[in-house]
Amino acid sequence: MKRLNALCFLFLFLGSCGISSAPQSHQAPPLRLLEQHQLDAKNFELFLRAFKKEKVLELWAKNKSATQFKKIRTYDFCTTSGNLGPKRKEGDLQIPEGCYWIDRFNPNSAFHLSLGINYPNASDRILGHPQQPGSDIFIHGGCASVGCIPITNSKIEELYALASMAKELGQSNIQVHIFPSKEIEELASKATPSSIFWKNLVPIFNYFETHQQLPNLKIQSNGQYSIVNK
Repeated sequence: MKRLNALCFLFLFLGSCGISSAPQSHQAPPLRLLEQHQLDAKNFELFLRAFKKEKVLELWAKNKSATQFKKIRTYDFCTTSGNLGPKRKEGDLQIPEGCYWIDRFNPNSAFHLSLGINYPNASDRILGHPQQPGSDIFIHGGCASVGCIPITNSKIEELYALASMAKELGQSNIQVHIFPSKEIEELASKATPSSIFWKNLVPIFNYFETHQQLPNLKIQSNGQYSIVNK
């Protein structure tokens, strides 16, 4: 009964609490999406990757037994704020850049539904403002941003349901990587205030591009990310 109630809650915003034997045409959209990509709805994991310049949030998934993620959906940002470059201070309107994970599920958000990320992480606390690095960064519904990623109500409903399912299945660490652009290597090669930081993100971007696997990361005492052998 506890399991059934949890699944009903996941699809509350989709107006459905169906059972797995329902015809495909009556399945909730998240279940159809998983089925289309040969993903087991009872045994999958998620990864999110965002690009600020392109204004897109990619949803990647894999069965737990698989070694590689595959992209199953792309959500456009409804709007954006700030400029390319990491968030370093409260009120700077910047969308963060770096490697995070979802740390909060808010079904009662002022922006319909929201998924919080763990900004500021250890890197941000080292490299950002020592007292006011900012906080409360979300992926959410609606179409307003002061440093968050809004993807509209209908899209956050799908993403929220899938993330809730993954959490229910035991994925406590849904990672979220946020990059300035898919052209990060070109950006990092230019002399800008953010170029050193971007150069540090390039190996992380390239590792996933090459392997479709998440690197094992460590944050150094200087705030830099490093890939460590698993």
